[in-house]
Amino acid sequence: MSKVLFAFLMLAMVAAAPAAELVISVSTEPPGLDPTTNSAGVIKLLLHHNLYENLVQVDETGDLHGQLAAAWEISPDGLVYTFHLREGIRFHDGTPCDADAVRQSFLRAMDPQTGHPHREYFAGVDTIESPDGRTVRFQLRAPDASFLTVLALGDSVIVPPGREDLVGNPVGTGPFRFEEWRPGYSLRLVRWSGYYLPGLPVLEALTFRFIADPAAQLAALRAGDVDLVAEVVPEIAATLTRDPQLRVVSQPQDLVQILATNTARAPFSDVRVRQALAHAVDREQLISLVYYGFASPVGSHLAPSVPYYADMTWVHPYDPARARDLLAAAGYPHGFSATLTLPGNYPQHVRTGELLAAQLEQVGIRLELQIVDWGTWLDRVYGQADYDLTVVAQIGRLDPAPILRAYGPDRPDYYFRRGWSSPELDELLQRGIAVADPDERQRIYAAAQYILAAEAVNVFLVAPHQILVHRAGVTGVKILPHYVLDFTTAAKG
Repeated sequence: MSKVLFAFLMLAMVAAAPAAELVISVSTEPPGLDPTTNSAGVIKLLLHHNLYENLVQVDETGDLHGQLAAAWEISPDGLVYTFHLREGIRFHDGTPCDADAVRQSFLRAMDPQTGHPHREYFAGVDTIESPDGRTVRFQLRAPDASFLTVLALGDSVIVPPGREDLVGNPVGTGPFRFEEWRPGYSLRLVRWSGYYLPGLPVLEALTFRFIADPAAQLAALRAGDVDLVAEVVPEIAATLTRDPQLRVVSQPQDLVQILATNTARAPFSDVRVRQALAHAVDREQLISLVYYGFASPVGSHLAPSVPYYADMTWVHPYDPARARDLLAAAGYPHGFSATLTLPGNYPQHVRTGELLAAQLEQVGIRLELQIVDWGTWLDRVYGQADYDLTVVAQIGRLDPAPILRAYGPDRPDYYFRRGWSSPELDELLQRGIAVADPDERQRIYAAAQYILAAEAVNVFLVAPHQILVHRAGVTGVKILPHYVLDFTTAAKG
């Protein structure tokens, strides 16, 4: 065989070889696969950008770009948003993703019967029109400076009309389509051959393996059974930084871990008790012993990595003596007992809870730790507010308006503020949405964060950093600021 023919055959074999599959280990299995009917962050972590897409998207630096929309305009009065769609986009089931499909997707999200977990995000939308096949027009009732960023969230993904089976059979427009969900074991996505961006995705398939135990995740990575571990626990990441076969990737993210308090239940309905909790918590010890340095301290509900963050850690600094004084003033000179409910599928929340129990015991607050599975936590704690204290991470929403709505009049039944309200904060949140000037919004949201810190509605702990570990040769994984792993350009060498 000639060298020329041999080279030609080798090139043909390479060209014909299927693209690689990437196997990703995650600690938590999604409770369902539809982010528009379930608030669990892991759904967005795995499927947003990979399977589901939006009109607009956010890149690694937080800048907005078109996704399904090629361009858009905003009217001078801030009331009309007009989007022009890319041509020829189809859903994975073959139906067209045209202007009417986008319109119906948002009407579905706004319908109370759908059960969208954050329907309040769209409360300001008056009408949605589709004057032609590629134009979608939103008419707002009042200016909303956060509206464009809301459209980039996992809560605003575009889904096909008439599909009621997305919980177990997700359908979107993204680079990967759903193939198989093996409950308790794995979720598999495969390359969508009809994707509108040429040459993407690079990979043939993504398989998410559900491995809860951190040690088992590491063993699978070292054995080559998985290529990447998402959300690596910090104590393991710290041991891998010098391993030549592995790459540790870490960066801040829009995520805040809180000690959530049931403000509708005594003694946490008393602001002095909540302030005592805040003074009893040593954030630096949490960062050192639980996060091994892979976290930043926070004093409000916004992460330091996002716009409009204001440092409020000074409001209630670590001061056990002050905590004991506040408890005595509230009628608990000898402290009290309470239950701390922890989601067992998140090792960092469990470890944080264990350390918090030791810290709070120093001021007389005795905690009984109750570890539950994720489904129970979502139903009992998040859904019914049946708890005393809990530790969980709240995912940000890029702009402060959507995430801080949980403290405002839109969500009086939200699990951590059913017994708390503030007319002053309500007014600030309304102003923050209506004002477009960034400097003015900075002042408004600094004042809002001060109220949350001073009232100690929750104890704001740390902003955990996103940590990934992958095998050498894995490239192109995008870590986005809003708790999303984007594998559109990922490759495996």
